[in-house]
Amino acid sequence: MGDFSLLSLALLAAALLATGVVAGLTAGLLGVGGGIVIVPVLYYMFTALGIEQAVLMHLAVGTSLATIVATGTSSALAHHRRGSVDMALLKRWWLPIAAGVLAGATLAGNLSGGALTLVFGVVALAVAANMLLRREGSALAERLPGTPLREALGFFIGSVSVMMGIGGGTLGVPILTLFSYPIRMAVGTAAAIGLIIAVPGTLMSVWYGLDVPNRPPLSLGYVNLVGFFLIIPASVYAAPLGARIAHAIPPARLRLVFALFLGFTGARMIYGVLT
Repeated sequence: MGDFSLLSLALLAAALLATGVVAGLTAGLLGVGGGIVIVPVLYYMFTALGIEQAVLMHLAVGTSLATIVATGTSSALAHHRRGSVDMALLKRWWLPIAAGVLAGATLAGNLSGGALTLVFGVVALAVAANMLLRREGSALAERLPGTPLREALGFFIGSVSVMMGIGGGTLGVPILTLFSYPIRMAVGTAAAIGLIIAVPGTLMSVWYGLDVPNRPPLSLGYVNLVGFFLIIPASVYAAPLGARIAHAIPPARLRLVFALFLGFTGARMIYGVLT
């Protein structure tokens, strides 16, 4: 552990509460998973608090994955009760997704913080471009491809998502809708995919971060327990407020704002690593 004062710990707690509020508001506004917001916010919060560059991105990713285990469980169960989870696809996809998670988490555990930040920045830019440029309702094909391309897509979702500290929604929803999945079925299935990503991803973040120096207090490997216990209630509290605000703002404008946020964040993180 690093040398953290009581004031630093109090600032960390306040920053993590604020992270949960921002993640909850964004989830309520746009229906996106919290990880795509939690990771960059944690990255900048940890930077401002002086946490070592070598560990801060790993901490952001690991803490985000741990929160997805909790929030993703209730989300996946809710979608399953409504019949919006494609169980047949999950039976075919869970193994390649899990293999991707193991590969991605192993790679992430051996990458420098800068390299991991670059991965997040590049994919965030790609997601932002997809939101800005793709026409609503457009599709690449009428159904998912067969073996082995279908399995390769699952591996891609698992490996990249775990390296970014995100659930299944950020990559799973756009990929499934590209192959003509109805949006509700895509969102529900992606919520279940998030658990396949987050559970082993969290365990491996704990493993690879054990005994690594300069972590903030109360960190289990690369999972900050203060963050875990503060982000979840704050995000749950803020999400309904975001949903209410969403009804007062045109959806197209919301997507534009979020795409610009992601694009700016991704570009800024890449710039910070390369300069």
